[in-house]
Amino acid sequence: MTGVDGIDPDTGKMWASRANCEAMRDIKRPYVICHMLPSIDGRIVTRGWDLQNASREYERTAATFDADAWIIGRISMEPYAGNARIPARKTRERIARADFVAEHDAASYAIAIDPSGKLRWRASDIDGEHVITILTESVSDAYLAFLRSKGVSYLFGGESRIDLAKVLQTLRARFGIKKLLLEGGGKINGSFLAANLIDELSILVAPIADGSIGTPSLFDVADRRAHARSLRLLSMEKRSGGIVWLRYKVRR
Repeated sequence: MTGVDGIDPDTGKMWASRANCEAMRDIKRPYVICHMLPSIDGRIVTRGWDLQNASREYERTAATFDADAWIIGRISMEPYAGNARIPARKTRERIARADFVAEHDAASYAIAIDPSGKLRWRASDIDGEHVITILTESVSDAYLAFLRSKGVSYLFGGESRIDLAKVLQTLRARFGIKKLLLEGGGKINGSFLAANLIDELSILVAPIADGSIGTPSLFDVADRRAHARSLRLLSMEKRSGGIVWLRYKVRR
Protein backbone atom coordinates (compact mmCIF):
# COMPACT_ATOMS: atom_id res chain seq x y z
CA MET A 1 0.00 0.00 0.00
CA THR A 2 1.37 3.40 -0.94
CA GLY A 3 0.79 6.50 1.14
CA VAL A 4 -0.27 4.79 4.37
CA ASP A 5 1.54 4.51 7.70
CA GLY A 6 1.83 1.14 9.38
CA ILE A 7 3.62 -2.06 10.33
CA ASP A 8 4.58 -5.01 8.20
CA PRO A 9 3.49 -8.05 10.26
CA ASP A 10 6.32 -10.22 8.98
CA THR A 11 9.29 -7.87 9.29
CA GLY A 12 8.06 -5.40 11.89
CA LYS A 13 9.22 -2.60 9.59
CA MET A 14 7.35 0.67 9.55
CA TRP A 15 6.19 2.17 6.26
CA ALA A 16 5.03 5.74 6.03
CA SER A 17 4.12 8.71 3.91
CA ARG A 18 4.75 12.27 5.00
CA ALA A 19 1.35 13.30 3.64
CA ASN A 20 -0.46 10.93 5.98
CA CYS A 21 1.56 12.05 8.97
CA GLU A 22 0.69 15.67 8.24
CA ALA A 23 -2.98 14.86 7.64
CA MET A 24 -3.27 13.11 11.01
CA ARG A 25 -2.89 16.45 12.78
CA ASP A 26 -6.33 17.44 11.62
CA ILE A 27 -8.09 14.13 12.39
CA LYS A 28 -9.36 13.17 15.82
CA ARG A 29 -7.35 10.41 17.46
CA PRO A 30 -6.26 9.61 21.01
CA TYR A 31 -3.48 11.60 22.65
CA VAL A 32 -0.61 9.08 22.75
CA ILE A 33 1.82 8.92 25.66
CA CYS A 34 4.72 6.48 25.40
CA HIS A 35 5.28 5.31 28.99
CA MET A 36 8.33 3.09 29.51
CA LEU A 37 10.98 1.95 32.00
CA PRO A 38 14.33 1.65 30.17
CA SER A 39 17.84 1.25 31.47
CA ILE A 40 20.16 4.24 31.26
CA ASP A 41 21.39 2.82 27.94
CA GLY A 42 17.88 2.46 26.54
CA ARG A 43 17.27 -1.28 26.94
CA ILE A 44 13.77 -2.42 27.95
CA VAL A 45 14.05 -6.13 28.78
CA THR A 46 14.04 -5.97 32.58
CA ARG A 47 14.81 -9.63 33.19
CA GLY A 48 17.88 -9.85 35.43
CA TRP A 49 17.61 -6.28 36.70
CA ASP A 50 17.81 -5.91 40.47
CA LEU A 51 15.27 -3.11 40.89
CA GLN A 52 13.15 -2.80 43.99
CA ASN A 53 9.86 -0.90 43.70
CA ALA A 54 10.33 -0.40 39.94
CA SER A 55 6.97 -1.96 39.05
CA ARG A 56 5.22 0.08 41.72
CA GLU A 57 6.78 3.31 40.46
CA TYR A 58 5.87 2.40 36.90
CA GLU A 59 2.22 1.81 37.78
CA ARG A 60 1.99 4.84 40.06
CA THR A 61 3.29 7.21 37.42
CA ALA A 62 1.11 5.61 34.73
CA ALA A 63 -1.96 6.16 36.89
CA THR A 64 -1.33 9.92 36.98
CA PHE A 65 -2.26 10.16 33.30
CA ASP A 66 -5.79 8.78 33.84
CA ALA A 67 -5.61 7.15 30.40
CA ASP A 68 -8.58 5.41 28.78
CA ALA A 69 -6.49 2.53 27.42
CA TRP A 70 -3.04 1.03 27.02
CA ILE A 71 -1.58 -0.61 23.92
CA ILE A 72 1.32 -3.04 23.43
CA GLY A 73 2.59 -5.47 20.81
CA ARG A 74 1.86 -9.18 20.53
CA ILE A 75 5.01 -10.43 22.24
CA SER A 76 4.55 -8.07 25.18
CA MET A 77 0.89 -9.11 25.47
CA GLU A 78 1.48 -12.88 25.47
CA PRO A 79 1.85 -13.23 29.27
CA TYR A 80 -1.52 -11.51 29.75
CA ALA A 81 -3.44 -13.31 27.00
CA GLY A 82 -3.20 -16.95 28.01
CA ASN A 83 -3.01 -20.12 25.94
CA ALA A 84 -6.59 -21.09 25.10
CA ARG A 85 -7.27 -23.65 22.37
CA ILE A 86 -8.60 -22.37 19.06
CA PRO A 87 -11.24 -24.91 17.99
CA ALA A 88 -11.78 -25.99 14.39
CA ARG A 89 -14.83 -24.45 12.75
CA LYS A 90 -17.78 -26.65 11.80
CA THR A 91 -18.75 -24.42 8.90
CA ARG A 92 -16.89 -23.03 5.90
CA GLU A 93 -18.95 -19.86 5.75
CA ARG A 94 -16.59 -16.90 5.54
CA ILE A 95 -16.68 -14.27 8.27
CA ALA A 96 -16.78 -10.72 6.92
CA ARG A 97 -13.66 -8.67 7.54
CA ALA A 98 -15.51 -6.00 9.51
CA ASP A 99 -14.72 -4.58 12.93
CA PHE A 100 -16.34 -6.44 15.82
CA VAL A 101 -17.22 -4.68 19.07
CA ALA A 102 -18.13 -7.23 21.73
CA GLU A 103 -20.65 -6.48 24.43
CA HIS A 104 -18.92 -5.01 27.46
CA ASP A 105 -19.36 -2.47 30.23
CA ALA A 106 -15.69 -1.60 30.79
CA ALA A 107 -14.54 1.98 31.16
CA SER A 108 -10.96 1.26 30.07
CA TYR A 109 -9.25 -0.96 27.52
CA ALA A 110 -6.26 -3.24 26.99
CA ILE A 111 -5.21 -3.21 23.33
CA ALA A 112 -2.92 -5.64 21.50
CA ILE A 113 -1.39 -5.19 18.06
CA ASP A 114 -1.50 -8.73 16.66
CA PRO A 115 -1.38 -8.56 12.83
CA SER A 116 -1.38 -12.32 12.19
CA GLY A 117 -3.79 -13.36 14.95
CA LYS A 118 -1.52 -15.38 17.23
CA LEU A 119 -2.69 -14.44 20.72
CA ARG A 120 -4.87 -17.11 22.34
CA TRP A 121 -7.06 -15.22 24.76
CA ARG A 122 -8.43 -16.98 27.82
CA ALA A 123 -10.79 -14.08 28.66
CA SER A 124 -12.19 -10.86 27.25
CA ASP A 125 -10.66 -8.64 29.90
CA ILE A 126 -7.43 -8.02 31.79
CA ASP A 127 -8.18 -7.00 35.37
CA GLY A 128 -11.52 -5.58 34.26
CA GLU A 129 -10.18 -3.77 31.21
CA HIS A 130 -11.89 -4.90 27.99
CA VAL A 131 -9.56 -6.47 25.42
CA ILE A 132 -9.32 -5.06 21.89
CA THR A 133 -7.03 -6.75 19.39
CA ILE A 134 -5.78 -5.13 16.17
CA LEU A 135 -5.59 -7.49 13.19
CA THR A 136 -4.97 -7.59 9.48
CA GLU A 137 -7.52 -9.10 7.11
CA SER A 138 -5.17 -12.05 6.50
CA VAL A 139 -6.21 -13.77 9.75
CA SER A 140 -8.23 -16.98 9.50
CA ASP A 141 -11.98 -17.33 9.92
CA ALA A 142 -11.32 -19.82 12.72
CA TYR A 143 -9.40 -17.16 14.63
CA LEU A 144 -12.16 -14.58 14.19
CA ALA A 145 -14.74 -17.09 15.40
CA PHE A 146 -12.51 -17.80 18.39
CA LEU A 147 -12.29 -14.11 19.30
CA ARG A 148 -16.06 -13.75 19.06
CA SER A 149 -16.62 -16.76 21.28
CA LYS A 150 -14.34 -15.21 23.90
CA GLY A 151 -16.02 -11.81 23.71
CA VAL A 152 -12.85 -10.10 22.51
CA SER A 153 -13.36 -7.02 20.34
CA TYR A 154 -11.27 -6.72 17.20
CA LEU A 155 -10.48 -4.04 14.65
CA PHE A 156 -8.90 -4.40 11.23
CA GLY A 157 -5.95 -2.17 10.51
CA GLY A 158 -5.55 -3.11 6.85
CA GLU A 159 -5.42 -6.00 4.39
CA SER A 160 -1.90 -7.21 5.06
CA ARG A 161 -0.35 -4.36 7.03
CA ILE A 162 -1.58 -2.33 9.96
CA ASP A 163 -2.27 1.32 9.30
CA LEU A 164 -1.59 2.87 12.70
CA ALA A 165 -3.21 6.19 11.88
CA LYS A 166 -6.41 4.45 10.84
CA VAL A 167 -6.39 2.30 13.97
CA LEU A 168 -6.08 5.33 16.25
CA GLN A 169 -8.98 7.07 14.52
CA THR A 170 -11.15 3.96 14.89
CA LEU A 171 -10.28 3.57 18.57
CA ARG A 172 -11.41 7.14 19.16
CA ALA A 173 -14.59 6.78 17.08
CA ARG A 174 -15.76 3.34 18.29
CA PHE A 175 -14.58 3.28 21.90
CA GLY A 176 -14.25 6.97 22.77
CA ILE A 177 -10.57 6.57 23.67
CA LYS A 178 -9.08 10.02 24.12
CA LYS A 179 -5.84 9.23 25.95
CA LEU A 180 -3.73 6.16 25.20
CA LEU A 181 -0.61 4.78 26.89
CA LEU A 182 1.85 3.18 24.47
CA GLU A 183 3.91 0.65 26.44
CA GLY A 184 6.09 -1.29 24.02
CA GLY A 185 7.83 -3.28 22.81
CA GLY A 186 10.57 -1.53 20.92
CA LYS A 187 9.28 -2.19 17.40
CA ILE A 188 5.78 -0.97 18.20
CA ASN A 189 7.16 2.13 19.91
CA GLY A 190 9.46 2.71 16.97
CA SER A 191 6.63 2.42 14.47
CA PHE A 192 4.52 4.97 16.35
CA LEU A 193 7.50 7.31 16.62
CA ALA A 194 8.41 7.03 12.94
CA ALA A 195 4.78 7.66 11.95
CA ASN A 196 4.76 10.79 14.15
CA LEU A 197 1.91 9.42 16.25
CA ILE A 198 3.44 9.95 19.70
CA ASP A 199 2.50 13.16 21.48
CA GLU A 200 4.37 12.76 24.75
CA LEU A 201 7.10 10.60 26.30
CA SER A 202 7.02 9.45 29.92
CA ILE A 203 10.35 7.77 30.61
CA LEU A 204 11.31 6.24 33.94
CA VAL A 205 15.07 5.88 33.61
CA ALA A 206 16.19 2.96 35.74
CA PRO A 207 19.56 3.12 37.55
CA ILE A 208 20.76 0.19 35.49
CA ALA A 209 23.50 -0.03 32.85
CA ASP A 210 22.31 -3.05 30.88
CA GLY A 211 25.09 -3.31 28.30
CA SER A 212 23.39 -6.02 26.25
CA ILE A 213 23.59 -6.18 22.46
CA GLY A 214 20.72 -7.14 20.20
CA THR A 215 17.95 -6.87 22.80
CA PRO A 216 14.96 -4.55 22.32
CA SER A 217 15.51 -0.87 22.97
CA LEU A 218 13.10 1.95 23.74
CA PHE A 219 12.60 2.68 20.02
CA ASP A 220 13.55 0.16 17.34
CA VAL A 221 12.90 1.63 13.89
CA ALA A 222 13.93 -0.60 11.01
CA ASP A 223 12.95 1.86 8.28
CA ARG A 224 15.89 4.11 7.44
CA ARG A 225 13.53 6.74 6.02
CA ALA A 226 12.21 7.56 9.48
CA HIS A 227 13.14 10.96 10.87
CA ALA A 228 14.55 11.64 14.33
CA ARG A 229 12.03 13.49 16.51
CA SER A 230 12.84 16.64 18.41
CA LEU A 231 11.56 16.76 22.01
CA ARG A 232 10.77 19.51 24.54
CA LEU A 233 11.41 18.73 28.20
CA LEU A 234 8.27 19.10 30.32
CA SER A 235 9.50 17.90 33.71
CA MET A 236 11.99 15.73 35.56
CA GLU A 237 11.54 14.16 38.96
CA LYS A 238 13.57 11.86 41.18
CA ARG A 239 11.54 8.82 42.26
CA SER A 240 12.27 6.08 44.79
CA GLY A 241 15.05 3.59 44.13
CA GLY A 242 17.11 6.05 42.08
CA ILE A 243 14.62 6.16 39.19
CA VAL A 244 14.39 9.45 37.30
CA TRP A 245 11.06 10.32 35.67
CA LEU A 246 11.45 12.38 32.51
CA ARG A 247 8.54 13.80 30.55
CA TYR A 248 8.89 15.22 27.05
CA LYS A 249 6.55 16.70 24.49
CA VAL A 250 7.18 15.71 20.88
CA ARG A 251 7.76 18.87 18.81
CA ARG A 252 5.55 19.17 15.71
